[in-house]
Formats: sequence, C-alpha cells, structure tokens
Amino acid sequence: MNRIKSIFVVLLSLVLGTGPAFSQAKASLNQDSTSRIKDLADFEGIRDNMLVGYGIVVGLNATGDKLTTSPFTTQTLQGMLERLGVNVKNGGLDTKNVAAVMVTANLPPFARPGTRIDVVVSALGDSKSLLGGTLIVTPLLAADGEVYAVAQGPMAVSGFSASGAAASATKGVPTSARIPNGAIVERGVDFQLRDLAVLNLALRDPDLTTATRVAETINGAIGRPVATPLDTTAIQIAVPSDYPGGTIGLMTEIERLPVQPDQVARIMINQESGTIVISQEVRVSPVAIAQGSITVKVTEAQQVSQPGAFATAGTTQVVDRTQVEVNETGTGKVAMFNRGASLQDIVDGLNALGISPRDLISIIQALKASGALRAELIMM
Repeated sequence: MNRIKSIFVVLLSLVLGTGPAFSQAKASLNQDSTSRIKDLADFEGIRDNMLVGYGIVVGLNATGDKLTTSPFTTQTLQGMLERLGVNVKNGGLDTKNVAAVMVTANLPPFARPGTRIDVVVSALGDSKSLLGGTLIVTPLLAADGEVYAVAQGPMAVSGFSASGAAASATKGVPTSARIPNGAIVERGVDFQLRDLAVLNLALRDPDLTTATRVAETINGAIGRPVATPLDTTAIQIAVPSDYPGGTIGLMTEIERLPVQPDQVARIMINQESGTIVISQEVRVSPVAIAQGSITVKVTEAQQVSQPGAFATAGTTQVVDRTQVEVNETGTGKVAMFNRGASLQDIVDGLNALGISPRDLISIIQALKASGALRAELIMM
C-alpha cells in the first residue's frame, strides 16, 4: 500500500499556523509580559570561569582502565607512587582498580579562597564504571594556566552497569560522576566591581528595541540620562558619583526594574519530534487553508489462463491483474484568515480543521516558500 498525503493551500497569499498543541497556551497571550532586567541581561564582568584538570581515581571494583591499553593511566600511577616514595620502576603494576579521569568545574564570580565548588569527573580511558571510586588530589586550571582550585573526594555515580556470561544491563552513564563541594578554591579572580565607573549590560537575546527600552527604563528610574544603548546587545551605564550605595547600589536597583522585551516573529520546527514553537508576534496575510488526505491503494494479483479441456491448441499463461483504488478523506472545512491575523486567530482556525503538527510543518514550509509568511523560520 502506498499512502500519499496532500495539503492544499489556496488563494494568492498563504499563512502560518499552529496545531492543537497550542490551544492551552493561547490563554496566556494577553498577560503582562514584562520581565526584570536581571532576567534579560547580565552585567559584564560577573561571570563563571571554566576549570579543568587531569587526575586519577582509585578504589574501583575491578572496573578501571586496563594498564596494558591505557599508557597514560600507567604513567600517572607510576608518577603518583614515586612522589609518595614507592619505587615502581621495575614494573609489576597490574591493577584494575584505577582509572584516568578529566575533572571539570565552574568557578563562580567573586569566589574567595576556601570556598567549595562542585566538580564533575569523567572517565578518560576504557574504564567500565567509576562506582565506588575516590578522586585523588587534582589541581584545576583556568585558561591562563594557573591553578584556581584543588579537587578530591569520593564520587557520586548515578548510573550502573551489570553483566553476566550471556547478557548485560546498563542504566545511566556509570563512567561519569559528580562530587558535591568536591573542590576548594585556592585563588580568586581579581576583579574590583565596586571601583567601576562605567557598567556594561549585555542582553542574552540581542534586540535593538529591547536594548532601547532597557536604557529608557534605567534613565527613567534614575532620573538622569546615565544609560545609552550601544548596539543590539550592549547598554552602557555611567555610574553617578553621588548615587547612594555607589556601583553596587546602582546595580541592585537596575536588576529589579521591569521591562517589556520585544520579540522577533519566529517559528521553530523540530522535524524529528514534530514540535512547533511559534512566537506571539507572528502575523499573517489574507488566506484560506484547506486540508485533505488522499489514499492510493494498488493491489497486484496474478491469474492463470489456460485452454479448455478438449482444446487442440493454446497454452497456459499467467496474466497480471492490477487494481487501483483512490480514496479522499478530510474535514471538508476551509479556514480563512484576515490581514494581520494574530496567533490566537490562527490557533482557532487550524484547530477547527483538525490539522496535526506533522501536517502543519508541510503547511509552514509552503508558506515560507511563497514569501507570504512574515516570520523567521528555523528548522532544528
């Protein structure tokens, strides 16, 4: 059986749409869409720093690296034992209870020496599981090559692996673990926030209109023109010398200010899962949409043709017989949209047609190709 689905888009202009999955979301379209500035932007300089280190895990239950196939594990183990006064130059290392690992962490902004941070441990060699292991002292370095933290401690592994002679089972990732508060900060990042005379605010979603609104909101709250939008992302703020609380007080006040961010008309489509996300600002041109389904069924059969019982001539032949059936089903409805139809109008109209998200993807692609879709289409 061959099944062919067809979607017809009629009139001069085409439209965008949403499927039934959006019917519950449309009630919130008219709610207040303001957000705090702290939820829209970040102050430059207040950021994490990535840390990474190479270490070794001990105490595994014969699930570690094979020393014959992991030379880096052997070298690390030998070096560690020699520093502890154990001579292993004559060989004899044949343990399966150690594993080489990479250790990663994020150094929070303004972290002070003595502060503890979480670390993530990931197997580097052919270890099967890190369950039950303990990380040995591991220096964590930043991009400048300096040590900012030292990690050590027993690991928490969420996954496990079990196997027998004829079967095996694995849940989660047993070669990755986490150590809560497993690293101690040894060095902080030298950054004096309170001494800044100029602040830079960076939007997480670049937009010129949003940047202008943020600057206008800050100027209105402070009562003087201290904020200036530089581009679609950055807003520069001059700290008044007489502001109560100085730089920190100004930043605290700015973070709490409400702003209504502007949105780009955008449609996100994930073809694998059939997920469609449509922004509220999407608008449509006058359009009518009809949706239908055509099923074509082709059946092949063979029949035998042979002469009569007393015929003096003729031979037996195999004759092919083909039967074609065409069925067309659909809602029998047409959705029409006026100029500038909103997301709620589109939801109501397409829900009336009973269009599924899968069929809607084909409609949206046709609309974009026609040039009538007033939105950015992003395929994931």
